Amino acid sequence: MQLDVVDLLDFYRTPLGQAAAAVLSRQLSMMWPDTKQDRVLGLGFPTPFLGPFLPASDRVFAFMPAGQGIFAWPKEGNRSAVLVDETALPLPDSSIDRLLMVHTLEMVNDPLATLQEAWRVLAPGGRIIVVVPSRGGLWARLDASPFGFGRPFSRGQLQKLLREALFSPEKWHGALYMPPSNSKVLLRSAVALEKAGQKFWPAFCGVILAEATKRLYQGLPVTSKSKSGRQLRPTMVPASTRQTR
Repeated sequence: MQLDVVDLLDFYRTPLGQAAAAVLSRQLSMMWPDTKQDRVLGLGFPTPFLGPFLPASDRVFAFMPAGQGIFAWPKEGNRSAVLVDETALPLPDSSIDRLLMVHTLEMVNDPLATLQEAWRVLAPGGRIIVVVPSRGGLWARLDASPFGFGRPFSRGQLQKLLREALFSPEKWHGALYMPPSNSKVLLRSAVALEKAGQKFWPAFCGVILAEATKRLYQGLPVTSKSKSGRQLRPTMVPASTRQTR
């Protein structure tokens, strides 16, 4: 289910949306503290989280799926928001250093194809952060936020998907431990609730943040014996080392 850009904009203008954006932005800034001279791409609806990366990065782009819609971003300077097909990004191979996915995998029809396209545009050693609603969290169970729509993930499901797309998951974080409520008391306690949740109930995060690197090869399973029972002998062996019968 693809949400409309108007619905996403409306949410992030609410007190709850602003609190959620602040929490996630802090977490992302800790995961990527230095993007100096990096080319950063946000895919989905990433604009509430790209602001901290604008000053130091070489370039910052916001790609939004055609089914969602687009708005002009950023407000000042050259526009860097583009309407795209998430499985056919208008970028050459290995052209991006870092890729942030928010409101993407849970919304698209083919998450694996979307990740495979992300793999294509990432440079060797490039890094990706995927933000998805947690299957075990409260935010995925209520439609008070965009994280209550689409397909939630468990950590195991997301890890399997990333590996199928040739990414190596390296770091896992949880966020949004506060309930998805516009209660002023809860919103004022957002920072305290985040710290408490990370310490005392980490499995009940509202969203999962997974950081992975682009893998350049696919491993193959190794078997101890051939299923056919045949024994393989080397053919390119110096004559002096061959055994005579």
